[in-house]
Amino acid sequence: MGTEIRVPVLPESVSEATIATWHKKIGEPVKRDEHILDVETDKIVLEVTAPDDGVIQSISKKEGDTVASQEVVGIFEAGAASSAEQPAVPAAAQSSAPAASTPYAANAPSSPSVRRLASENDVDLSSVSGSGKGGRITREDVAGKKNNVTELPSARLETVQTVPTGEGRVEKRVPMSRLRSRIAERLLQAQQNAAILTTFNEINMQPVMDLRAKYKDKFEKEYGVRLGFMSFFVVAAVEALKRFPIINASVDGSDIIYHGYSDISIAVSSPRGLVVPVLRNVENMNMAEIEKQIALYAEKAKNGKLSIEEMSGGTFTISNGGVFGSLMSTPILNPPQSAILGMHKIERRVIAEGDNVVIKPMMYVALSYDHRIIDGSESVKFLVAIKELLEDPARFLLDL
Repeated sequence: MGTEIRVPVLPESVSEATIATWHKKIGEPVKRDEHILDVETDKIVLEVTAPDDGVIQSISKKEGDTVASQEVVGIFEAGAASSAEQPAVPAAAQSSAPAASTPYAANAPSSPSVRRLASENDVDLSSVSGSGKGGRITREDVAGKKNNVTELPSARLETVQTVPTGEGRVEKRVPMSRLRSRIAERLLQAQQNAAILTTFNEINMQPVMDLRAKYKDKFEKEYGVRLGFMSFFVVAAVEALKRFPIINASVDGSDIIYHGYSDISIAVSSPRGLVVPVLRNVENMNMAEIEKQIALYAEKAKNGKLSIEEMSGGTFTISNGGVFGSLMSTPILNPPQSAILGMHKIERRVIAEGDNVVIKPMMYVALSYDHRIIDGSESVKFLVAIKELLEDPARFLLDL
C-alpha cells in the first residue's frame, strides 16, 4: 500500500494553500528527501519531499488547486520502479499533462504549466536548455526561445486567458498568486481599519556614512558580515520606541496593547513579492547580531526558505524603499502594528548648516502611524529622536 502525500501542517492563521508546482511526474523515479512538490500559502512556499526512494503512484490535486492543511494530494509508492511500469495518469493529472504524441513530454524536465506555455507558442522543449534546478525548464527559458511569449509573474499559467486586442497587441489575464492576494487584502484592511497619517523629516547621513566607512572593513573581518545602514536605523528605532512606547503598541478592539519588547519587522524583497521577517527582542541585540540576522533573512527570502514563524508577529516595521531609488513615499501600516518607518534614497542636497550653505548626503524618512492611538506630537517627536540619534551616532555608545 502506498504512502499518502499530504499538505504540510498549516498554522492557525493560514486556512488554505495552493498547489504551486509538481516537480515529479507520475511514475518518475524519486530519491529519498528529494523535492517533489511546492505548496504556496499567502506567506511562503512550503516544500514537500519524498519519504523514501520510489515513485509517485497517483496525483489527486493538480497545480492551481486549493488545498487544506494535511489534505491528501497524491500517493507515493516506496521501492524502485522502471519507466515501463508507470501507472496510468488519473483524470486529475491529465488536465495539466501534455498529449502522449508530444515528442518532448517523456524526457523534458518541466512542469505542466511550462509544457502548456510551450505548446501554446509552438516551442519545442527538446530545443530548450533548462536553467532551473537540476536542468528543469522554466517559463523564462520558454519565453527566451519564443519572442512573443511574455514573461509572466509567478501565477497559475493554466488559467491564463490570452485576449487579442488587435494586430500585434495581446493582453494576458493572470490570476494573482496567493501571496499577492494576501498582500492586497492586508493593505486594503490597513487603510480601511486605521486612521493612517504620515509625518516626514530628513536626516543628514554624513555622520553614519563616515562611521561606517571608518569601521566597515574591521567590522566585516571581526563578525563575518557587512556593516549596512539598516542596523543603524534598527538600533535608533529601538531606542526611540523606548522613549515613545505608544509607537510600539497595537489596537485590539477597544484596548491598547503595550509591548514590553521590540520585535522589528524588516521588509525584504523576494522573487515572489515583499516579505516581512521579524527580528525578535532587538533590544537585546548588538549591531553585528542585527546585520547577521538581516543577511540570513535576505538569503532565505531569495531562496523561498523563510518559515511562517519567521514572518509572524512584529511590533514595528522598517521598510527601505531607497534600495529601489525611491526619494519619498508614504508607507502603509503592517496590521496589527500601529506604525511603520520608511527609509529612502540618500541624495546629496544643498542645505543650510548654521549660516553656511553646504552639500550633504540627505535622506527623507517617513513615519506612517495609526492616529487612533498615536498623537501627531508623539509621531513627530519619535521621528526627531531617530534623526538626532543618527546624526550623532555617539549616542548609541553613550546611551544618550
